[in-house]
Amino acid sequence: MIVNPVAGLGGAVALKGSDGAATIAEALRRGARPRAALHTTRALDALARRRGDAQILAGAGALGADLAAGAGFAVRTVAPATPVETTADDTRRTAAAILAEGADVLLFAGGDGTARDIFDVVGAALPMIGIPAGVKMHSAVFARTPDAAGEAAARFVDSVERSTHEAEVMDIDEAALREGRVGAELHGYAATPRLAGVIQSPKSAPRRFDEAALDAAARDIARDLDPARLYLIGPGTTTRRVMRALGHEGSLLGIDAVAGGRVLGLDLTAHEIEAHLAATERAGLILGVIGGQGCLLGRGNQQLTAAIVRRVGLANLTILAALEKIAALEAGLFVDTGDRELDDAFAGYRTVHTGPRMSSIVRIDAARTATAA
Repeated sequence: MIVNPVAGLGGAVALKGSDGAATIAEALRRGARPRAALHTTRALDALARRRGDAQILAGAGALGADLAAGAGFAVRTVAPATPVETTADDTRRTAAAILAEGADVLLFAGGDGTARDIFDVVGAALPMIGIPAGVKMHSAVFARTPDAAGEAAARFVDSVERSTHEAEVMDIDEAALREGRVGAELHGYAATPRLAGVIQSPKSAPRRFDEAALDAAARDIARDLDPARLYLIGPGTTTRRVMRALGHEGSLLGIDAVAGGRVLGLDLTAHEIEAHLAATERAGLILGVIGGQGCLLGRGNQQLTAAIVRRVGLANLTILAALEKIAALEAGLFVDTGDRELDDAFAGYRTVHTGPRMSSIVRIDAARTATAA
């Protein structure tokens, strides 16, 4: 196991990622708090329920050993002691040591940048499972939720066949992201356990014939907005259509706030969103869906904390997605807010707007139920 201690640090403070010392410093200046340890603990708890007798080879200290030992596992540190502030070089060095030890599977906590660093060392020689703990997780090596990652590791180790498949390792240029440009790059294909419904699918984009239907649906949503209500509009090209229908460009990859047709803020941090909510009695939330993966909350929109979602209220959620995108999902939609009680509240069926006065009823799984056999 390898943990990137600063993974996801930039999410809630609208930095689109956590790559690089300068970004980490800025995230801390904005009041960001590390999230990787919490996600890793959830994965370890799930692993312990099935394979509490497993021995874990881990990086020293915050790179994995401390958390694994705290969860009650027998732990062997496989790399030299690391500095207080770890870097990508520490991740790569630990991955090389784990590969040399002949581990059964490599469980790592981080985002696409961490997946890329590990893949650069192990390639397809060691099956890998990602605990989603970063800001951007487009690679197909990640489990749908932290709980599912631990479950997947246990099931793979217990399996006689230990079947794997080639999974895309993707990463996005964070500097381009902060300028509103999406530039994904394929780094290669890792070996990942073949576990449908547990490991996420690659991200996909809407097909061309869905564009007109989405534009019309966005105009319907914009026309029906309550002028006395504050609306938070999530990231993505789909929800950006609502902003454009209101006559605004939007931030594409951030959380925007509008009320009465006016823009109150663009690319907001969690703290800024909370300030806007404190000034209003009624609020709504408009979200898109990550194609292929089916994630609604917990990927790329960490500014929408559990407290913020609770404040808005689940009854005030609007979902917009292409019909083809919804139909192509293998296991429905899911949420992973980090708050299990809130995730459980999402479980069930919800309306998804797919075209002009058209909608579909889609199942949403909570984090604990997103580990289908």
